Amino acid sequence: MPARDFSAVYDEHVWQVYGFFSYRMGSRADAEDLTQKTFERALRSWSRYDPSRAGVGTWLLAIARNLLVDHFRADRSARQQPLHELEGGYEALAGATDRPDLGLEPDLERALASLGVREREIIALRFGGDLSGPEIAEATGLSLANVQQILSRSLRRMRIAIEQAEPSAPQPDS
Repeated sequence: MPARDFSAVYDEHVWQVYGFFSYRMGSRADAEDLTQKTFERALRSWSRYDPSRAGVGTWLLAIARNLLVDHFRADRSARQQPLHELEGGYEALAGATDRPDLGLEPDLERALASLGVREREIIALRFGGDLSGPEIAEATGLSLANVQQILSRSLRRMRIAIEQAEPSAPQPDS
């Protein structure tokens, strides 16, 4: 397939891929980097893309999921540096709670943080990656019924987390 076709694929799906990463990553820079890597890998593999096996969006998000796994594996080994070896020592942790803005509402970020890894991935594929239930099932190897159940339970848990975080509205005087 010509590179010109890939350019159109990029234009059509870049925000879908970025949306998936924004639901999963702690920083905008990481989400942007992984989005870029996804399209680099996809471009290298473009000649082997088979539309009869999966839609382009599903194929791109499968690449994105693999990159995310690789990213977390690499990140895990990097986190094993002893604190006393960090520049600034223990004081370096002082700013560790400052999280960059990914464009998600704070309530949504907290609700997503209340989910497990698999639930957050399914939510990210559905709402960040804009995949349908059948596309998520295809991308993850789960049954459609399982995907729908995970989505339903996750959304319920997120709604509860958001409602518990909201201050109660003042009650009218009677």
